[in-house]
Amino acid sequence: MELTLPTIALLTPLFGAILIALTGRRPDLREGVTLLTAVGLFLIIASMWGPVAGGERPSAHLVELMGPGLTLALEVEPLGLIYALVASFLWIFNSVYSIGYMRTLYGARSEGQTRYYICFAAAIFAALGIAFSANLLTLFLFYEVLTFSTYPLVTHARNEAAFRSGRIYLGILVSTSTLFLLTATIWTWVLTGTLDFTEGGILAGKASAGTMVALTCLFFFGTGKTALMPFHLWLPNAMVAPTPVSALLHAVAVVKAGVFTVLKIAVAILGLETMRQTGAGDVVAWFAAFTIIVASLLAMSQDNLKARLAYSTIGQLSYIVLAAAIATKSSITGGAMHIAMHAFGKITLFFCAGAIYATAHKTKISELGGIGRRMPITMLCFLVGALSTIGLPPFGGAWSKWFLVQGTIEAHDIAFLVVLLVSSLLNIAYLLPIPLVAFFGREPQAAADGEEHPPAEHGEAPLLCRIPIIVTAIGCLLLFFWPRFLHDLAALAAN
Repeated sequence: MELTLPTIALLTPLFGAILIALTGRRPDLREGVTLLTAVGLFLIIASMWGPVAGGERPSAHLVELMGPGLTLALEVEPLGLIYALVASFLWIFNSVYSIGYMRTLYGARSEGQTRYYICFAAAIFAALGIAFSANLLTLFLFYEVLTFSTYPLVTHARNEAAFRSGRIYLGILVSTSTLFLLTATIWTWVLTGTLDFTEGGILAGKASAGTMVALTCLFFFGTGKTALMPFHLWLPNAMVAPTPVSALLHAVAVVKAGVFTVLKIAVAILGLETMRQTGAGDVVAWFAAFTIIVASLLAMSQDNLKARLAYSTIGQLSYIVLAAAIATKSSITGGAMHIAMHAFGKITLFFCAGAIYATAHKTKISELGGIGRRMPITMLCFLVGALSTIGLPPFGGAWSKWFLVQGTIEAHDIAFLVVLLVSSLLNIAYLLPIPLVAFFGREPQAAADGEEHPPAEHGEAPLLCRIPIIVTAIGCLLLFFWPRFLHDLAALAAN
């Protein structure tokens, strides 16, 4: 194994997981190790931004499995670097939030917390393996590691509801990857004799139009972490997990692994030009459009706050799936940028939902009347995350949605343009009422019998929960005014 920057980055969370296990009996030390590992990992990955933006591709050969064409290998390119930067940066603040959240609800020494932090580190290890994969074989193996390393997080509560959700989680993700994604990978190997990611793709002249359509469907539906309908049910069911785990699933690693995979396959396996010439992405594009609209409508019907955010994530992920299926430079640029923009917006929303639960023990939107007057910082940050997710300036989501709209225009797909515009209106309908009710609604106790009752005895969330919320909300704002570094990497990936 070559000891290069990609290898060091990959091994850092694995080494951190070992140290977390060794320090598990001392909570302060255990959590200190978690934070130091997360900060160190981000600095290592950030150091690769300059070289990669300048055209270098740091790489490493891990192990040869069955001959020269089937190896585990790493290569850092612009699209993978975006995903790695997002995952490693947000891991820092998800860890800070986890400490505040878990200690507030369960105390520092509650059962399963060492396992919790170990699995978090293992999930980041797998996410980096996906981000830095040099070929489909490496990506597939790390994709499966990510699924199994997050299962203990989904089932953290260790009750019947958690185990039921875990079975759905494993059942959908493992079955789609082994039946569809693995089949497409083997078929690609048979057609081309290689699985290496290559600029422009590897299937041009190797597959008929019909074969391209079949492979595209297998690849896209086989990546179940995108939650494309009808393979979406694992995501709302996984909401039984603690809120920091929900943030991991929705913003940091898991769903972003799915949309990164479909973008990477579109660019470096199928090839954008080949997809456009053969119409390979048309079927998937219509499924993505259907998912965007239906998920938005389902989100509007949810009273549980985390469930509404879960269906929102399903729709937002399908923006990126649609971008990959349309296969234009602007759509890929927008899809790559949306990995980061959605991550910051959605993690802010989930952090706020968790802060509300940890402080006020409320989970339903109908219970949030007046809570903004007790938790103004939390609900103001929720408003920021909501506006960025909707795609309104001056927040980062506006830029990614701008390029997604441009992509539909480049492809002359007016129907998909309409889908994006209508879905943005639906985003407003299911997200903005939440902060409006929180700031201007009456408290449920007072509204129940028309008499005034003493207010609930709580204020803002604990400091360790508030800090990450504020940081990620500020990130939504900064990504609007300084999107250049992200756009440059995304444009390089699209080209």
